[in-house]
Amino acid sequence: MIIEGRVRLGDDLIETPSTVLTSLAGVTVDGNRVAAPEGTRLFLFHKPAGLITAERDMAGRPTIYSALRNALPDGAGRVMPIGRLDLNTEGLLLLTNDGEFKRQLELPATGVPRTYRARTFGDITQSRLEELMEGIEVDGVIYGRIDANMERRTGRNQWIEMTLTEGKNREVRRVLEALDLQVSRLLRVSYGPFRLGDLPKGAAGEVSQKDLETFRRTLKENEAREANARAVDARKAAEAGDEDTGTNENAGVDENIPAIEAGEAED
Repeated sequence: MIIEGRVRLGDDLIETPSTVLTSLAGVTVDGNRVAAPEGTRLFLFHKPAGLITAERDMAGRPTIYSALRNALPDGAGRVMPIGRLDLNTEGLLLLTNDGEFKRQLELPATGVPRTYRARTFGDITQSRLEELMEGIEVDGVIYGRIDANMERRTGRNQWIEMTLTEGKNREVRRVLEALDLQVSRLLRVSYGPFRLGDLPKGAAGEVSQKDLETFRRTLKENEAREANARAVDARKAAEAGDEDTGTNENAGVDENIPAIEAGEAED
C-alpha cells in the first residue's frame, strides 16, 4: 500500500516502509482514518452438537459461524475459536478477536485445565480411572495426567468427569475408547476459570474486561513459575552430570593403554 502511494500521515505521503510512527494519529489509507487496534475480547459460546468448528466446511455442513451470527453481541467483530470441539462434541467454546492470545491458549505448555463430562457405556471402576493420573499411551500417543472421576452410574452406563491440560486432538474420546468405553455424549463444561453454567445452547456471552485481565495475569504468573521450575530442573541436571563425570576421571580407561590412545578411542 505504501509503494502504491495509498498511505498518508496528515497531508504527507508516506513513501518508505521504514517510517517510524509513534501513534496512528493522522494516518490514513485511501483517505480513510486508520483506527487503533481493538483490545482483546473473549466470548463464551455454548456450541451445540452438529456444528463444525471452522469458518467453512467443504462438505457443506453447518459451522459454528452459522449460529454465531445471531449469538454474538452487536459490534463483536471477527472472532476466532480457541481450539476446537469435534462435530458431535458440545459445550463451552472460547472465542477471541486476538490471534496472539488464541495461539497462547492453544499451546499445550500453557497448561490451562479443561473439564469435560462424558456419558459412556461399558465396565469401568473408579480405581481404573484414577490410573489416568499417571497418563496413558494410546496408539503410540502419550497423554499426560488426566483427573477422571465417576459422577453417577446406572447399570453399565455412567457419566465421567475428566479434567486435562494438554487438549490433544480427540484426547477424551480416544482415552475413553482405550478403556473399552463407548462415548454417547461429550460436552466441555469449563475452560480455565470460565464455566458453561446455564448458558443456553447456541448462545454466547462476553467475558468482562476485569475477569479477562485477571485470567491473563494468572497465565503470566503460571508461565513464570513454569520457566523457573524448568530452570531449576536444568540446573540440577547439570550439577548431577558434573558430579557423575567428576567421580572418577579414569573410570573405564585401561591402565595398560597410554593415555593418548585411550582418548583417541573415546572420540
